Amino acid sequence: MIKRELLSIIRERLFEGKAIIVLGARQTGKTTLVKALLDELKLASLFLNCDEPAVKMLLEDVSTMRWRQIIGENKILVLDEAQRIKNIGIKVKLVTDQIPDVQMIITGSSSLELANEISEPLTGRKWEYFLYPVSWNELSGKYNMAERMQEVEQRMIFGMYPDLIMKPGREMDILNNLAGSYLYKDLLAYKGIRRPDLLEQLLRALALQIGHEVSYNELANLLQVDKNTIMTYIGLLEKAFIIFRLSPLSRNLRNEISSSRKIYFYDNGIRNALISNFNSLNSRTDTGALWENFMISERVKYNHYRRRFVNMYFWRTHDRKEIDLVEESGGLFDIFEFKWNKSGKQKSFDFFRANYPVNRAEIITGKEIEKFI
Repeated sequence: MIKRELLSIIRERLFEGKAIIVLGARQTGKTTLVKALLDELKLASLFLNCDEPAVKMLLEDVSTMRWRQIIGENKILVLDEAQRIKNIGIKVKLVTDQIPDVQMIITGSSSLELANEISEPLTGRKWEYFLYPVSWNELSGKYNMAERMQEVEQRMIFGMYPDLIMKPGREMDILNNLAGSYLYKDLLAYKGIRRPDLLEQLLRALALQIGHEVSYNELANLLQVDKNTIMTYIGLLEKAFIIFRLSPLSRNLRNEISSSRKIYFYDNGIRNALISNFNSLNSRTDTGALWENFMISERVKYNHYRRRFVNMYFWRTHDRKEIDLVEESGGLFDIFEFKWNKSGKQKSFDFFRANYPVNRAEIITGKEIEKFI
């Protein structure tokens, strides 16, 4: 098993009178993570899989008394895939308020229903975390540093889902299965999705635009739908933990880009499966974009697991000065450019420094991954 960074974070938050919510895409290892935690704690626990009809029926109408009967002497109650349970937020609130000595752990592969259900009832009563595909640092449990460096190209092409890391040689089969409707099964059942074919077309279009600014109008014209539909579907894909957006930094300069956005995939392998391209880096035209997507998605994981609450942007001016990633914290900026093969002087850094207070400025190549994430 690959030891997950989130494990120690959750362990430190146990029995503080709050429910622990673990969200993430399907197959990122949420169930495995929780079961590993239970094995480690060796406390009496009850694990309920909310995908099972019997569990749905059991939790259909529960009062505090009924909860006490269900939980019994257990100290930890796990609800796996909790978005399947109607009014889950109110039901979890009953336990956190009325049975405070029981620790609830909730997992969900879609924040669509779950976020709406738990936000208001559990205000001030929850710790919420995301479990992403395996992080670069988590690979240290399987590979030493030299072996990790040999893995960089593989991970840029096939991504970081636990199953494919543990089953080398089967990457294409695993990814093609994941990148099909399985990954966004929850979306297809969601009331806002009227055209599943459009969802797939949009994902492929976005996969071809990583590293570039995305125009909703251009996507709407390409897919022959209105702009609002594109915006709605992109929002839903974010809530299914498939893609995420970076907005432009625009504060001081009149010629800064202020209205565009970049869209990245949480996992390179999913992106490559969508466009059916698993070619090696030396025979691709998108290596630079793959490296940028890989580094920015890994940085998202790095910041989340280290509880670094930073604002993340890209930066560009109309005269094409640009920086791939800008992080803002405490009024200072860290700026990064991602170049797979070569570094060198970055003129945009000097221009940015002249207008913003910069703490750190670095060009990250394939050989410098360890110092970045």
